[in-house]
Amino acid sequence: MNTEHPWVTTPIREDLLRGALDVEHTAYGLLPHRLPARARRQIPDEQLAMAEAQPSGVRLAFRTRATTVELDTLPTKRAYRGLPVPADGVYDLLVDGRLAAQATVGGGRVRMIDMATQSAELHEGSPGTARFTDLPARDKDVEIWLPHTEITELIALRTDAPVEPAPDRGRRVWLHHGSSISHGSNAANPTATWPALAAAQGGVELVNLGFSGSALLDPFTARAMRDTPADLISVKIGINVVNADAMRLRAFVPAVHGFLDTIREGHPATPLLVVSAILCPVQEDTPGPLAPDFDGGTVRFKATGDPAERAAGRLTLNVIRDALAQIVEQRAADDPDLHYLDGRDLYGEADHAELPLPDAVHPDPAGHRRIGENFARLAFGAGGPFAAPETSSAMR
Repeated sequence: MNTEHPWVTTPIREDLLRGALDVEHTAYGLLPHRLPARARRQIPDEQLAMAEAQPSGVRLAFRTRATTVELDTLPTKRAYRGLPVPADGVYDLLVDGRLAAQATVGGGRVRMIDMATQSAELHEGSPGTARFTDLPARDKDVEIWLPHTEITELIALRTDAPVEPAPDRGRRVWLHHGSSISHGSNAANPTATWPALAAAQGGVELVNLGFSGSALLDPFTARAMRDTPADLISVKIGINVVNADAMRLRAFVPAVHGFLDTIREGHPATPLLVVSAILCPVQEDTPGPLAPDFDGGTVRFKATGDPAERAAGRLTLNVIRDALAQIVEQRAADDPDLHYLDGRDLYGEADHAELPLPDAVHPDPAGHRRIGENFARLAFGAGGPFAAPETSSAMR
């Protein structure tokens, strides 16, 4: 503890948060949500309820001269019965946009999940503190990115100098929706998920609606995107629809149209990028559902559908890519701000040969970096659909 200056406790308010669409006041403090309350009331399963409350891309943003920062939180961690307990989630502290320190919070609640039955038990625990020291003794913009793998209730922020909300730097807001890969599965830390990496390279403010296992064209997610201010929007569609075996081609095509129609109600001329799935060999031509395989002591996934049933409308990644390309081509005739990106341009055959998917579905940290770099180049780079105009003003 810094003994030369008294501690300053700053109430954690919504104006200190970025990347959250809503907050919930709990017995401990403030719980960020990535879906608004209206949408949360329509969530049909525990998977999405857990995923949207895991604050991928959510960060505290403030300006201060503090050299020591403490953040008290109550984490809710996820563990799987029969598998090793995952490492504690990482808090990334950025100073003027650069990673300067990391911390973890031990303890907390643990949600124990049985992957075979999808049942879960919640074990109670105590709050803890993420502590950052030896920060530069000057005025600076500080961001604390919350763990993308842990539900995080924010209790108290203490510093050895006053804090004020970070100023608006006029950066464009990028709103993204996708699956567990967009959420950050297997990324080492919250600023190393591929959307966070791409946002940093693109110089934009990220709002990440990547929901593990839950990019299923839900109407309430489309309405949340419709109602969220944004300068740039992307939707990554495919893998969850296939691995959940959630629908057939007849239902999928109108569902995509409806999802895009809803977004366009609130963003009629915003650049909108539809992205198909990255290469995933187990699902390229084999329908779902996806099933966990515990052989060898680590979880891997395998597709259990029959490829012969593609003729009857069963979905695979290749079927979905063809459908998405056709949908975007058709709609773009009347919507010049709508674009398509084949996910295999982000991670394809050569990438898989170099950086194979450890569990057959999700990339490792190096894979996240590859995807983020490719997205930044193809979307934010010269000629890309998100390339920065000479002047832009982020909507707030």
